[in-house]
Amino acid sequence: MKNADQSKNGVLLLVAGAKGAIGSTLAAALQVLQKTPELVTPYLTTADKFPDLGGPGQMEMAGWDRASVSFPEALEHCGVLEKGIWEPYAEELENIEIKAPPDAGLDFKSQVACLRADMAAFAARYADREPVVINLLPAGASHDLDQYATLEAMYEHVGDVPLPDIAYAAAAVEAGIAVVNFTPNHIEIPAVLDAANQHGVPVCGKDGKTGQTYLKVVLASALRARNLHVNGWYSLNILGNADGENLMDPDHSACKLDNKTGVLEDVLGYAPGAARWGKSAHQVRIDYYPPRGDAKEAWDVIDFEGIFGLPMSLRVNLQGRDSILAAPMVMDLARWMAALRLAGRAGAVPELAFYFKKPAGPGAPAGFADQVAALERLEKICAAH
Repeated sequence: MKNADQSKNGVLLLVAGAKGAIGSTLAAALQVLQKTPELVTPYLTTADKFPDLGGPGQMEMAGWDRASVSFPEALEHCGVLEKGIWEPYAEELENIEIKAPPDAGLDFKSQVACLRADMAAFAARYADREPVVINLLPAGASHDLDQYATLEAMYEHVGDVPLPDIAYAAAAVEAGIAVVNFTPNHIEIPAVLDAANQHGVPVCGKDGKTGQTYLKVVLASALRARNLHVNGWYSLNILGNADGENLMDPDHSACKLDNKTGVLEDVLGYAPGAARWGKSAHQVRIDYYPPRGDAKEAWDVIDFEGIFGLPMSLRVNLQGRDSILAAPMVMDLARWMAALRLAGRAGAVPELAFYFKKPAGPGAPAGFADQVAALERLEKICAAH
């Protein structure tokens, strides 16, 4: 039996940080889906899944952003898409409802209350859509909140500590809305997961695995399958968008770097080079380089050995487009979470590790083949309900 209203016909993406590079690209992609779906649909991994939700074109977007600019202005500023791609949809983009975030001067509990009111208004306007909250806020400083078992305890003690990501997550789970955390920020804390289980909603994250780390999982899985021992792995990222500039703050990049580093050890089952040098030889750097804009470039140098201990190496140079890789993943994740909520799933969803650097929940599959197999099992669970 499904644990939801059967009248839902599509998905509503409620995006925190809606006018950033990923959010504005997402908004354009959703509009393009309506008239020229062949430009978007073939690149979705859920295009032929979840018939109860309708097709990918039955997605709409609303959300929050501090910027007062219009979506066309945001798209022009971010520079991800050529004007000719989104300009035919300028009027539709202008009509996407974006609210201002709660006043930063409010205490945490009051911010959550404001967001819950916003979510109720969005849900009433789009009553035929299954809402999913998508966190696309910038990377921020981490906070140790694991000592709070419940949201009530947090409301009593955190006061006016700035916790924007967690405010959206808390509001969503209390409102019975699923949450996708695409950022490196840690919102999958005990209090949020406890509330998600109580209110019967799924939560997934964290840190979308868009380019370099996705390929790292694939390559590391292949090397492990051949018993080729990795002695070192050096990764460099250069990007010139707002995300890259924000990550120059060590406090903001700490979680990101930890997520990117931890993936490799999880897949291989050991820290590269540790047996030889006494510490891991896996290094990850992120540098802000304005000329690249959203066109991120990533270099990997992989040192490994075969029989007789003879050394070999591999070089990978990815020239990707950060938001172009991320936006379809966000659409896929929104559809997964809507389907999972309809199927009655609650709490963390580690089976969605395919999409994340640091998947939330116990027992998340690490290797590429295991991650794909977990998705197949999860789809069967959704179909059975």
